[in-house]
Amino acid sequence: MDQLDRFVDGKCLVVAEVAQAHDGSLGTAHAFIDAAADAGADAVKFQTHLAEAESTPAEPWRVQFSSQDETRYDYWKRTAFSRDQWRELRDHADMAGLVFSSSPFSTPAVALLDEIDVDFFKVASGEITNTPMLDAIAETGRPVVISTGMSPWREVDAAVDRLRDRVPLAVLQCTSEYPCPPERIGLNIIEELRKRYLLPVGLSDHSGTIFPSLAAATVQIAVLEVHLTLSRRMFGPDVPASLTTEELTTVVEGVRYIERAVASPVQKDHLVDGFTNLRNSFMRSPVTTRALDAGHRLTEADIALKKPATGLPSDALPQLIGRKLARALPADHQLSMGDLAETLR
Repeated sequence: MDQLDRFVDGKCLVVAEVAQAHDGSLGTAHAFIDAAADAGADAVKFQTHLAEAESTPAEPWRVQFSSQDETRYDYWKRTAFSRDQWRELRDHADMAGLVFSSSPFSTPAVALLDEIDVDFFKVASGEITNTPMLDAIAETGRPVVISTGMSPWREVDAAVDRLRDRVPLAVLQCTSEYPCPPERIGLNIIEELRKRYLLPVGLSDHSGTIFPSLAAATVQIAVLEVHLTLSRRMFGPDVPASLTTEELTTVVEGVRYIERAVASPVQKDHLVDGFTNLRNSFMRSPVTTRALDAGHRLTEADIALKKPATGLPSDALPQLIGRKLARALPADHQLSMGDLAETLR
């Protein structure tokens, strides 16, 4: 995984995205960390929103899902964690064996995350043009993963150019639809990103299914990010686009299985070298269809291909036609070279 292999020894980094699914509950945030670890994820990721630095009190709801918050600004205020609480979450992730990450949404959020020793920064799709924040992230020297779901190539190019020589960098294909339909996943863009930037690439998936993750693993992605929910009945706008803990477990198992398969190319002829006994059981050799006298010349009607394949190979059948028998043979006799009065050419 090039620059990011310090995390998972060259394997795809599977990131469980919590985002704001904790709804401001520190206890729930801790529960997500345990769930991500139990599912086998490599990393857990949150979002760090500081209302005063990110928004104005007039920020409207895009979709008002919370009746207890009059504005989006109020929601950011209510669900924010303190610096000490972020450190507590970071320490919990470390004890659980997880890489810890968060998406900052302001320059002060970058400073907070740097102070608590975040393992890598995630740049959310809507922040890719926030150049002061990108510069603040770059100054930390910490690895960065960029999502590209809201940007055309020119904006992605600019962000990559701004960061690539300053920090370890990975770029993710992402479609900012929740949930994202299969026609909009954009798996083909993963390879475009790889060729365009010559950097580690991956997928940030919002489909709410396991399938895009497994498909992306076949092209050897470096980072996979999926939203996590503790239950389909949880509160929050991201639930339809999230995986349950059981589904995340399946994704992790599938990704690791696919990695082994992709990393182990085989040669077709060598693949069957150990199958001699199996081939003998399933394939066929030429046998007599009836009792035949010595001196009889074999015809097509005299020979059938039957299991097991412990005699002459089946492709010897055409060469047997017209050959004279050296001795009388019973029905269902597996033909051999010794049965013939003349050798095969």
